[in-house]
Amino acid sequence: MFRHVLLVRAYLHQSEHESFTQATPRLLCTAAQQKSSGPRTEEENGTQKPEPSAAEKAFIEEKTQLEEQLKDVTDKYKRALADTENLRQRSQKMIDDAKLYGIQGFCKDLLEVADILEKATESVPKTEISTANPHLKNLYDGLVMTEVQIQKVFQKHGLVKLNPDGQKFDPYEHEAVFHAPMEGKEAGTVAVVTKVGYKLHGRTLRPALVGVVKTP
Repeated sequence: MFRHVLLVRAYLHQSEHESFTQATPRLLCTAAQQKSSGPRTEEENGTQKPEPSAAEKAFIEEKTQLEEQLKDVTDKYKRALADTENLRQRSQKMIDDAKLYGIQGFCKDLLEVADILEKATESVPKTEISTANPHLKNLYDGLVMTEVQIQKVFQKHGLVKLNPDGQKFDPYEHEAVFHAPMEGKEAGTVAVVTKVGYKLHGRTLRPALVGVVKTP
């Protein structure tokens, strides 16, 4: 009886081993097929991406147009800002120039007064200016003081006298009334100043009238 049981167990064990051996190749083959196939793409499946609809096309075109319009408006805005800044700078320069040179006409009129004072002091004989002639001396001293004071006022407002005696002739600051050879003088220099000039804040308001040395 015990031997019979052992034979039955051996038979069952052999049957299970044969079933597992036969099933294993089939399972491995199925797994390999599934792995090799994997998820296939649309191109492998032979399908293509669907064409966008009419609404999508219209949306894309409208988006492109809006982007172009935005770029155009941005460029115009930047140019407008640049033009505004240039206009502001030009306006500010005009205001500054008006402050500096707004008294130009008034200064020109005062220059005539300064010229008269200068001529008056130069015309007084130096030998006559003494305590023996107190009236003339007082008048002369008053003219000199007035001339000094008016020059101080000129300098305060940026008006500077030009007396280029012995300097190199400059056509931007001097006006030649004659040319003449002069011994001991370098050609092209100012030998005689017949009328002094003036500059207002660096700009020539009235050129000095001069005689220029020329080559013999």
